[in-house]
Amino acid sequence: MNWANESSPKEFILLGFSDRAWLQMPLFVVLLISYTITMFGNVSIMMVCILDPKLHTPMYFFLTNLSILDLCYTTTTVPHMLVNIGYNKKTISYAGCVAQLIIFLALGATECLLLAVMSFDRYVAVCRPLHCVVIMNYWFCLRMAAFSWFTGFSNSVLQSSLTLNMPRCGHQEVDHFFCEVPALLKLSCADTKPIEAELFFFSVLILLIPVTSILISYGFIAQAVLKIRSAKGRRKAFGTCGSHMVVVSLFYGTAIYMYLQPPSSTSKDWGKMVSLFYGIITPMLNPLIYSLRNKDMKEAFKRVMPRIFFCKK
Repeated sequence: MNWANESSPKEFILLGFSDRAWLQMPLFVVLLISYTITMFGNVSIMMVCILDPKLHTPMYFFLTNLSILDLCYTTTTVPHMLVNIGYNKKTISYAGCVAQLIIFLALGATECLLLAVMSFDRYVAVCRPLHCVVIMNYWFCLRMAAFSWFTGFSNSVLQSSLTLNMPRCGHQEVDHFFCEVPALLKLSCADTKPIEAELFFFSVLILLIPVTSILISYGFIAQAVLKIRSAKGRRKAFGTCGSHMVVVSLFYGTAIYMYLQPPSSTSKDWGKMVSLFYGIITPMLNPLIYSLRNKDMKEAFKRVMPRIFFCKK
């Protein structure tokens, strides 16, 4: 696998919104606030899920994985973006760009699969409650989480190698905030259609198959919930599953827009905004959605947070 070809520059210039100087400070403030909320929110969810025994269930095991993933996801791009904007420095080394591309793509693919696994867990909990403990046992959950992470990174290595091996003829200006597949493909001085076709195939596997399984799972869940006679029971089921569906809609909607169309057809400014949304805003919103819409999580916060900040037992 040849990560660098003869036309690879030693560094890339990340243009971002450099042609709109008035946007630099507002963008810096938004990124800083979003990153702070993302860090605090996801670390809080991880600590609560780990420290509260009542949350030692498959749903919160996968939620902990999602929080870890979101922390890494934003840390891959946001700190470097803040430095670039704050110091008016627009460059990233070739090695840094490769690392950013691989990690960002790997974590995005892992999140696609993890959200599908979480929907299956909700299906079992709602539609097969008597078999839930047997089906969603500890080792099965561990294997499903490991499968998501392994497949995500394997997909990233394949897509990254295809992207990075395209000849660039010395082009080094990336019209984006960070190194991402659609932006890097636009640097190529060769015909990208064959590579775009291969990348589209991998994107279909990683995006459309999981989202299809999610829709099927929630179709069965909706049928089961509508059969519940108790209004309170229906509200609880919809409340728990509703949080997950909001996260799925936010993440998949923007990711499908970016990766299931040719890079050449994407408006450059709109593509940047969409990338910022699913790469930064969505990880920030995830802990808020799960904590504000989930009664069990809110009660766990009340039990655990005083122990953490005030050393209360």
